[in-house]
Amino acid sequence: MSPTLTLRHYLEEPLAHSHDHAQLVFGLSGHLDLEVDGLGSQVRESSVMVLPFSAHHACGSRDGSRCLVLDVPTEHWVLQSLGEHADASRRLLDQPARLTLDSRQSQLVQWLAQGPVDDPLIVQQGAVLLLASLNHPHARPVPGRRLPYAAFNAHIERHVAHPLQVADLARIADLSVARLHARFITECGHTPMDYIRSRRLQTALSMLRETSLPIGEIAERVGYSSQSAFAAAMLREFGASPGALRRSS
Repeated sequence: MSPTLTLRHYLEEPLAHSHDHAQLVFGLSGHLDLEVDGLGSQVRESSVMVLPFSAHHACGSRDGSRCLVLDVPTEHWVLQSLGEHADASRRLLDQPARLTLDSRQSQLVQWLAQGPVDDPLIVQQGAVLLLASLNHPHARPVPGRRLPYAAFNAHIERHVAHPLQVADLARIADLSVARLHARFITECGHTPMDYIRSRRLQTALSMLRETSLPIGEIAERVGYSSQSAFAAAMLREFGASPGALRRSS
């Protein structure tokens, strides 16, 4: 599948849907009201709204809006086509955001909007140029939703004694495992499995300090079948053994 560029006129009648490709909506004239996964924003001239893969979105325009829309087919296309920009473009397309364009980016959008958007070569190269230009530091993002950490924590606490997989968190966040991993690295600086392990050990630390349960039982309650493995994990996480952590409290 190849990228597509289309000129679209949005009217007052609202539209709500999702699709399995990412989309960039560049404002040309008028004002387009958009809500993406609960994040409300407005697209106007010299701005663009990022719609991630499979994101549910609704839009409408009270007075009519004219936009240039880039459909980005797959992450595989991004990796093949963007070269050294691929990782930054994948992060860009990973969450909803509104960007303000600088003058050069706006000129590129206007040039493409006035050109032959049905020419496959123009579309291919235009899509690459648009995405690469948005990795430029002049593009200013308006933050989108962060990962649902409260939901993650609740799930981990409910199942802390059992094996937990990154796929469990991916389902909660409605993301692929690969995209969840990238989001964790961007937002937290560590992997989803690191997060699960840290939450387990924080639960264990609370039990050590607030209960008189034997250390072996605490290890089992947070999913460690081996007390020695549990002790080694606590030492790495907190710099002390379970016994020392209990005494220090």
